[in-house]
Amino acid sequence: MNIFKKIFGNTSEDDKDSQGSPYEPQIDTPIDEKFTFNFKNNGGKFLYCENLNELKEQFENILEENDWFESEVLCHDEKLFSLLDENKLDYKEIKKPRFFFTICEDLISDDGSILFSSKQFKQYKANELPCDMVVFATTSQIVGNKSDGLRNIKKRYDKEYPSNITTIKYFEKAKEEDFLHYGSSHKNLYLLLLEDL
Repeated sequence: MNIFKKIFGNTSEDDKDSQGSPYEPQIDTPIDEKFTFNFKNNGGKFLYCENLNELKEQFENILEENDWFESEVLCHDEKLFSLLDENKLDYKEIKKPRFFFTICEDLISDDGSILFSSKQFKQYKANELPCDMVVFATTSQIVGNKSDGLRNIKKRYDKEYPSNITTIKYFEKAKEEDFLHYGSSHKNLYLLLLEDL
């Protein structure tokens, strides 16, 4: 080893070499891959569906895995009622729902979270909902960050903005008490992602 390097540290030439070539292409991960990676790292269960038949099949697999057939479900979205009717799930007169079935506003790529509002949660807060959730979303709902998601809400609802805008990011219970998890409610969450692009 050169004694001058030991005494004076790296020279400017060494710094240039360690930074790489300025002509090296910057590789950006596509937002859908980034979302999938971050979502799974957060403990979410991701099910990709190419068409509606696959979506129905995956939904039935979730029901079978958790033994949720013929149980009560909390669901506010009329578009999802037919899927519940097909599987004989009660969503009308519920007292003790086994899981929450819903759509969402957007899927946030940066941190793998899911953006919701009062349009999905109604009067409930995240911690008041069942611990088990099944979320239906499409690939066109994947956005880069929370700002993009909020911008979409502003466009989508024009002047009647929803309240209770929140994200759910943690999909499994923290193994240790961590201040980053403070105030957030974890959910056992399945995401049914339908290809629509």
